[in-house]
Amino acid sequence: MAKMKVALVPKPGADFEIVEREIPQPSVGHVRVRVQACGICHSDSLVKEGHWPGIQYPRAPGHEVAGVVDEIGSGVIGWKKGQRVGVGWHGGQDGTCLPCRRGDFANCRNLKISGISYDGGYQEYMISPVEALAAIPESLDAAEAGPLLCAGITTFNSLRHSGASPGDLVAVQGIGGLGHLGIQFANKFGYRVAAVGRGPQNAALAKKLGAHLYIDSKATNAAEELQKLGGASVILATAPDSKSMSELVGGLALNGTLLVVGAGQGPIEASPIQLIMGRRRIQGWPSGIPTDSEDTLRFAEMTGIRPMIEKFPLEKAAEAYTRMVSGKAEFRVVLTM
Repeated sequence: MAKMKVALVPKPGADFEIVEREIPQPSVGHVRVRVQACGICHSDSLVKEGHWPGIQYPRAPGHEVAGVVDEIGSGVIGWKKGQRVGVGWHGGQDGTCLPCRRGDFANCRNLKISGISYDGGYQEYMISPVEALAAIPESLDAAEAGPLLCAGITTFNSLRHSGASPGDLVAVQGIGGLGHLGIQFANKFGYRVAAVGRGPQNAALAKKLGAHLYIDSKATNAAEELQKLGGASVILATAPDSKSMSELVGGLALNGTLLVVGAGQGPIEASPIQLIMGRRRIQGWPSGIPTDSEDTLRFAEMTGIRPMIEKFPLEKAAEAYTRMVSGKAEFRVVLTM
């Protein structure tokens, strides 16, 4: 039998191991994807450190997968061998729970997650449920498409559902893995974009990405600066720092939304008066379903939006993961096969 390389987490907290396995066959309703690239997301630490309950080990993480359909299981229609596909966070739904019956697959009560519920893209071939597949446009590079299936869809999808209109002031907190894409999408949506970062070092980059102005939250009170501009209709909070998010609530315009996509641990604080006066709100947003990924990819292809990436070969998965965790990567780390 033909073999493939896999980067495994053998048990919670253990180092990655590169092993060889037999290339698997897809079962009913599944396809085999020949992985070309897989982004490394901070959420992969849930697998690496064992923070997600019920994970079975050993496990290959990875939910920013770009590749091609290599083999099709029985019962699969609408997909063909050789087709470019991606697999993001949403790894399948049961189709029978109440949210699914209402068409809200993203909130499936038995949601499958790629790289958590089953082995993800840290391997040369992976098996995916057909309902997790997203079509990738031909012109997108695989290594650039991968991060768009997580950081990309999260920022694109949250902003397009935020209620902000072209010309509105939209602030993006954080110029990192999520934020550098959020700025690009916000610009292409026609918003007046204010990037909020700590220190002056990212000012030039933020403007290059499409921010119309840069607010240094270390040197100024960012909420007050936003209010001087009329208040932000939306503040996209991408940096997982709950304290920084809390400090921005006062920068919201009337009916404004603090849109939280950075998954920090601490509580976000806001006074009832801050929310009641002006009908302001705090809202969380997960990524989306595969059709949202396809919308993200097509929009990125059309507008030229691309992630900034650092590439590592699969054999250096441990080094690549360490680079991601360090916070020094600019800005997404991608494994290539």
